[in-house]
Amino acid sequence: QVQLVESGGGLVQAGGSLRLSCAASGSTFSTYTMGWFRQASGKEREFVARISQSGANTYYADSAKGRFTISRDNAKNTVYLQMTSLKPEDTDVYYCAATRNHIATIPYEFAYWGQGTQVTVSS
Repeated sequence: QVQLVESGGGLVQAGGSLRLSCAASGSTFSTYTMGWFRQASGKEREFVARISQSGANTYYADSAKGRFTISRDNAKNTVYLQMTSLKPEDTDVYYCAATRNHIATIPYEFAYWGQGTQVTVSS
């Protein structure tokens, strides 16, 4: 079992940057594919990015390509989401999640979730 805790959210102006972190408990972090999702109130949870167990492979939603970078540090049991050129439409609660499915992009394919961190981008 994996427990996930996100941090790094906040208020930023359009065009700015934020780095989200997700710290995982347990010694099996490196065996999980990790993902980031986001969700606005009243909307479905949306896939943002995914990273393989080793960090060698990443996959992004079209909305994140070229602006967001997912990375991980297995020694620190942490996955990151570096967000640049932020837009007001990036305002959401951002969640990290863990899965054994290395091609997962749908929320139900992820077994473990953090509590989320709010990102607000002002215009």
